[in-house]
Amino acid sequence: MRPEERLEVIQRSVVREMARYGRRFTVDGAVARGPGTTAVAVREHPDTGGGHVDLGYVLHLGRADTPVLWDCTAGLGKTEEEKLDNAVRMWATTTAATVVELLDARGEHGDHYAPDRPGGVPGWHAVQGPACVFGFGNQALAEWLGGNHVLPALAPRLAAELDHPLLNGVKLFLGGRAGDDVAEVRVNGEVSEPASAALRAMDWPRGERLAWARLCVLLLAGGSDAEAVRRAESGAAAVEQSAAAVRAGAPEPGQQQTAARPGGSLRRWWGARRAGR
Repeated sequence: MRPEERLEVIQRSVVREMARYGRRFTVDGAVARGPGTTAVAVREHPDTGGGHVDLGYVLHLGRADTPVLWDCTAGLGKTEEEKLDNAVRMWATTTAATVVELLDARGEHGDHYAPDRPGGVPGWHAVQGPACVFGFGNQALAEWLGGNHVLPALAPRLAAELDHPLLNGVKLFLGGRAGDDVAEVRVNGEVSEPASAALRAMDWPRGERLAWARLCVLLLAGGSDAEAVRRAESGAAAVEQSAAAVRAGAPEPGQQQTAARPGGSLRRWWGARRAGR
C-alpha cells in the first residue's frame, strides 16, 4: 500500500471513530480537523508489517505552547487496511477517549483525580481513561485493572518525567504471560524506565495464555492555561453541533466495538482479540 493510500485509510478511520464520540472530523490535507482548534495528525511509521500507526491529537492547531498528544498504536488483521482500521480503533478506545473525557469532564469515558486526591499524581489533575484489554486470557487482567489503582504506584517515578508545564500524556502497556511479560510506560512518547519498572513490579496477573492491556492518562496543570485547553472545542455548543451533524451517520449501537464499564478505578475496559499495541 502506497503512503497516500495508507493516509487515506487512517484518516477515514479517524473520522469514523471520532463520530462515535459525537465529534465531526473532516479531512484537510495531512490532518483531520475536528471541532474548534482540535485536529488529529498522522505521522508515517517505519513499519514493514503495515499495522503500526502514529496519531497525534492536536488540541490547539497552530499553537506551539500546547503539546500534540502523540501515540503509536498497532492493529492485527488479514489485510493492511484491516490492520490500520484496528490500530485506529485501538487508539480511539484508549487515547482519544481520554482526550474526550479531558474536554468534556463528564466522567463518561474516564476517571478524574484532583491534584490533592489519593489515587492520582500530586500537583496534577489526572484523567485516567479506559483500559483496552485483549488477548486469549484477558479476563483476569481486566478484572485486576478494574479493581486496582495504578497511578499511585507510578506517581513517584513520573514526577521527574513530566517535562511539559501544561499537559503530559502517559501511556501504559502491560501483559504477556508468565515468564514472558512486558510492562512499558511512555511519557510524551518516550519510555520511562523508572515508571516501567514500577509497573512491572505490580502484582497484575501473569497467566499461561497471552493477554495485554493498554491505557492512557493525561496530566493537566492548573490555571488559566488549563481552562484554555478545556475550551479547545469552543465550548459545549460546538460539541452539541458536532453531535447533531454526525447523528444521522453514526453507527448503530450494536456495531460499536468500544464498551465502557462504569464504576471508576479503571472499571472501564474493552476486551478484543483483534487489536494491538
